[in-house]
Amino acid sequence: MRLFEIAAFAVRGLTANKMRSGLTTLGILIGVASVILLIAVGNGASSAVQQSIAGLGTNILTISPQRSQPGSPVKPLTTADAAALVGSDSPDVKYASPVVSAQATAGYGTTSYAISQFIGSDPHYFETTNSAVAQGNLFSDNDIQQARKVVVIGATVATQLFPGTDPVGKSMLVNNIPFTVIGVLAAKGSSGLQDADDMAVAPLTTTQNALTGYGSLTQIVVQARSADALPNAQAQVTTILNGRHKITGTTADYRILSQDQLLTARTATTETFTVLLASVAAISLLVGGIGITNIMLVTVTERIREIGIRKAVGAPRSSILGQFLIEATLLSLFGGALGVAAGLIGSQFTIAGIKPVLVPSSVLLAFAVSALIGLFFGSYPASRAAKLRPIEALRHE
Repeated sequence: MRLFEIAAFAVRGLTANKMRSGLTTLGILIGVASVILLIAVGNGASSAVQQSIAGLGTNILTISPQRSQPGSPVKPLTTADAAALVGSDSPDVKYASPVVSAQATAGYGTTSYAISQFIGSDPHYFETTNSAVAQGNLFSDNDIQQARKVVVIGATVATQLFPGTDPVGKSMLVNNIPFTVIGVLAAKGSSGLQDADDMAVAPLTTTQNALTGYGSLTQIVVQARSADALPNAQAQVTTILNGRHKITGTTADYRILSQDQLLTARTATTETFTVLLASVAAISLLVGGIGITNIMLVTVTERIREIGIRKAVGAPRSSILGQFLIEATLLSLFGGALGVAAGLIGSQFTIAGIKPVLVPSSVLLAFAVSALIGLFFGSYPASRAAKLRPIEALRHE
């Protein structure tokens, strides 16, 4: 029997029960669309993280406290440590900004908003973190000396607390303490994992007086004089801090991360996240394949007499096998094509704050896997149909 005749029998068998074929196709559609979309979301998150970190510049070091040994107390970073990092012993360090973070709920009028990051630092923090002012002004060294209750807010905070109103000059409550808004930062956008504009920055002394107390710093942000000078700056910072903290062993009580190290760590995390998402989506494809097996087994059972008649009039075993393999493959290919279309359409929308970035290889892989699923999961029902003896098939009720 010619191939196109076998294919014609296969198509006729599929159209005989459109509801059943549609349900099987739906399973493959969901699986393929899930693979494409979830990989695109993971890739989009990775791209957003890279852009967010790159936006801070390539000459930044972040110093954070850590335990020198398991179970030992965390030694604090201090403002004196930050001040010591800028001087003749560190010619490649341009600025070192002390940073403290506080939990803060801001209010204006009847509106209340929990700010993700309320930071206390010095004026150099804005240049170091590549934060430009869009409205108003930044605070000055004099504001720090006088511990003035002034604050510069991010675009998200401005939108949440002062919708349709210029925030500059307005007084807002931060944990029930009045702060005057003197500036609004230019929008940086969201990485999907964190909104870079959901922040507020106040003078270090003000934040310590009003919110955090004069304890340890959350971190020190260091700006090297250039990207090329970053390795030398890191070595100089390490030498100074080791001397101040009397570090003699190999384990320090602080951790230094460069932008490259931070990017590598974030990228590795995001890649793991993407693999996890793809694995979850692959389960949908597996479920779709099991659905094909079940549907094809039911189809074979219902068409045993038809198979017996075809064998009785001379249809070879290969044509029966081919017919049911083609049916299973067509189901999975059709579902795969619809899944690709759904994935392409879905990737045009922002999902959970992340703009998906389509990976062409994932589209091809998902579609190819859908075809292989049809062949693999359809082989058992097809083989079972091909092995039926004509006399037994004709006697089947």
